[in-house]
Amino acid sequence: MRNKLFTGFLLLIIFSSGSAQDLALPELEGYKKSTDFPVFGPETLWDFINGAADNYLAYGFVDLHVAEYKKGKNVIKLEIYRHSNYTMAFGVYSSERSSSFRFLNLGAQGYIADGSINFFKGNYYVKIRTYSKDEKVLQSEESLALKVANMLDGSSEMPGVLSKFPETGKKQNEEAYVNESVLGHKFLNKAFKAIYEAGTDKFSVYIIENTSPEETWKTAEAYLKSAGTEAPESAGGKYMLSDGYNGTVFLAWKDNLIVIISDLSKDQSEIADRYSSEILK
Repeated sequence: MRNKLFTGFLLLIIFSSGSAQDLALPELEGYKKSTDFPVFGPETLWDFINGAADNYLAYGFVDLHVAEYKKGKNVIKLEIYRHSNYTMAFGVYSSERSSSFRFLNLGAQGYIADGSINFFKGNYYVKIRTYSKDEKVLQSEESLALKVANMLDGSSEMPGVLSKFPETGKKQNEEAYVNESVLGHKFLNKAFKAIYEAGTDKFSVYIIENTSPEETWKTAEAYLKSAGTEAPESAGGKYMLSDGYNGTVFLAWKDNLIVIISDLSKDQSEIADRYSSEILK
C-alpha cells in the first residue's frame, strides 16, 4: 500500500512539474538569459510577491515563470503569470492598470509605465521591467515584450462582454473584471465593470453574464432579498434598491444578463434606466 501511495505521489510530482515547465522563454539578442528560478504555484506565490499574492489568487492564478536578461549592469526581468482562463487574466491585468498609462498594441492590450511593460494575452498576464533609463535598454525591453506576445497562445482580443457597455460617457481604459464579492456582496460574482461620467456625476456600471435565465433570476432574487425587497419571479425586471453597503443601487435583468448601477442618487433613475435599457435591449 505504501509503495502504491509513493508511486502515485511521485507521478503527481512529475506530472505537475511537466505541466509547469511548458513555456520556452525567448532569447534576447545581446543579453544573457537566466531561468534559474522555480516555477511558482498557488502555494509558493507568496515567496515571490508577498502580500500581493492575494489579488492574483483571487483571479485563478495557476503558475508563474520568471527569467532575467542581463547585459553588463543592465537587467530586464520577465514574469509570466498564467491564470485559469482568459477572463481571469484580464481581471488581474485590469486591477493593476491605470488609464493614465501609455497603451500599446500588444497582446490583447498592454501599456508602458516607468520602465515596466505589462500586457495580457489568452490566459497570461505578462510583466516586464527594468530600472535602466538607457534608451537602448528600453528598446530591448520592448523587443522582448513583442517576442513574448508572439510566443504565447490565446486570444489577442478584449473580452466580448466589454462591447455591451455603452460608449457615451464611458471612461476609456478603466474597464475591469471583478471575480468575487461585487459591491461587497458574496452572492454577486463575475462582473465586468465600467466607469461613467455624466456632467459632474461619476458612476459605475456592472454587467454579469450568466449561463441561463434561471441563474440570472436566482442572483437578482438574492440581491432583492438582501435589500428587503420581494419580487415575483420574472425573466426581466428593474428595481431601485437601498443597499446597506452602497446606498442607492439600480438593478435590472433580462435573459442571461444582469445590470447593476451604483453611485447615482434616487432622483437620477432616468440615467440608470437609459444605460440599463441600452445594455439589455
